[in-house]
Amino acid sequence: MSLRLHTLPTLPGVVRPGCKELLCLLVITVTVSPGVSGVCPTACICATDIVSCTNKNLSKVPGNLFRLIKRLDLSYNRIGLLDSEWIPATLGKLNTLIIRHNNINSISMGSFSTTPNLKCLDLSSNKLKTVKSAVFQELKVLEVLLLYNNHISYLDPSAFGGLSQLQKLYLSGNFLMQFPMDLYVGRFKLAELTFLDVSYNRIPVLPMHHLNSVPGKQLRGVYLHGNPFICDCSLYSLLTFWYRRHFSSVMDFKNDYTCRLWSDSRHSYQVLLLEDSFMNCSDSIINGSFHALGFIHEAQVGERLIVHCDSKTGSSNTDFMWVGPDNRRLVPDEEVENFHVFHNGSLVIENPRFEDAGVYSCIAMNRRRLLNETVDVTINVSNFTVNRSHAHEAFNTAFTTLAACVASIILVLLYLYLTPCPCRCKAKRQKNMLNQSSAHSSILNPCPANDAPADERKAGAGKRVVFLEPLKDTAAGQNGKVRLFPSETVIAEGILKSTRVKSDSDSVNSVFSDTPFVAPS
Repeated sequence: MSLRLHTLPTLPGVVRPGCKELLCLLVITVTVSPGVSGVCPTACICATDIVSCTNKNLSKVPGNLFRLIKRLDLSYNRIGLLDSEWIPATLGKLNTLIIRHNNINSISMGSFSTTPNLKCLDLSSNKLKTVKSAVFQELKVLEVLLLYNNHISYLDPSAFGGLSQLQKLYLSGNFLMQFPMDLYVGRFKLAELTFLDVSYNRIPVLPMHHLNSVPGKQLRGVYLHGNPFICDCSLYSLLTFWYRRHFSSVMDFKNDYTCRLWSDSRHSYQVLLLEDSFMNCSDSIINGSFHALGFIHEAQVGERLIVHCDSKTGSSNTDFMWVGPDNRRLVPDEEVENFHVFHNGSLVIENPRFEDAGVYSCIAMNRRRLLNETVDVTINVSNFTVNRSHAHEAFNTAFTTLAACVASIILVLLYLYLTPCPCRCKAKRQKNMLNQSSAHSSILNPCPANDAPADERKAGAGKRVVFLEPLKDTAAGQNGKVRLFPSETVIAEGILKSTRVKSDSDSVNSVFSDTPFVAPS
């Protein structure tokens, strides 16, 4: 075998490079390459765009890393503080950063300014106690954040502010005492968050009134098992509702949802939350919770009702269909009697009737993820006007009773405070009695007062004869006593006003004396 060497023809005007020129080009390439792409540190293992520096006793990130890496693993080292200089160079292509099992106890603002394109950040199994305000604000495209197995007891409401693309957040195995409701409501809520793991924390109760307003596509990814819940019928209703909707957070961890019942002030025991035999919750309480969760709707005859299909599949790229109690299909753009379905899955019932009541099933089919879900909603129809008439009658009865009571009180007050003064009444009564006594005196006096001389009447004008003597029920004619007022049973009081003259003194004494009265023969 012979080896033939052929020289390449040289084109006119082209200079053939010599050996010196080729050597210089090689030296320049070797010199520039480390500055652009870096080299693999001696303590790490590199594979194209992946660098693993695990369990190398590192306290900081090596400075000569390959600039175009996409995945960096720094697990099982001694990194303690994340500040603005903990990564010495900008890693613009890095999308996965793993720093689990280190000694990280604090995160400063600007710690991730050199890794702006992270999509997955793993800070699990460290020593974090709090998550301060806006420490992740540079990570605009972050989708997964792992903070489980730390010592976190407090989350600042704005701790995850700016993470508009965050979809999964792992907070399991921490010391949280409250459910992080700021992730779903308020200024810093995360609209794309569909997975939240707060299992095995120290959360005793849940904010039920806020959780009821969270969309189903977010609720289905909330994992709460392993918390020391206090037994409560509203919590039982919530988990039962999730179980009926086949949420994997409850279906897969059914036996890990427990609560604590207190037998007395000192002793308690744990029971399974989803066991009917232990939770003595009435149907009214459960149905009340289902009302709040959107599982039961109340409609009034003649009033428009809108029912939303709260599906866990979401509304984008999703087809909706409703099935009525009579197995009638209700689809968008097709009006059937008084029913209409919108493309977002909402069912509208115009002028509901009694026969429209029943269980309606919303079927949501997501074309992109090939998922489907059926949501059952109970609609009750009642007549508001009838209920209002009954309420009006009850109101009238109550108002009449109240008015009668007020009128009675007013009459009693009028009787007590507007009665004439007792002094005036007594004076008037004495005046009447005086007149009556004068009449009786004129009857008892044998000589009329008008027959007396004028000088004698003048002499006796200033004299008064008063007799105060208790009258007793005696036999008729006893000792000649005369009873002036036969109808009275109290002390007889008489004031006899008359003129006395010498000629009739004996007759007066004979009438009012204790001696028997003898008629002349």
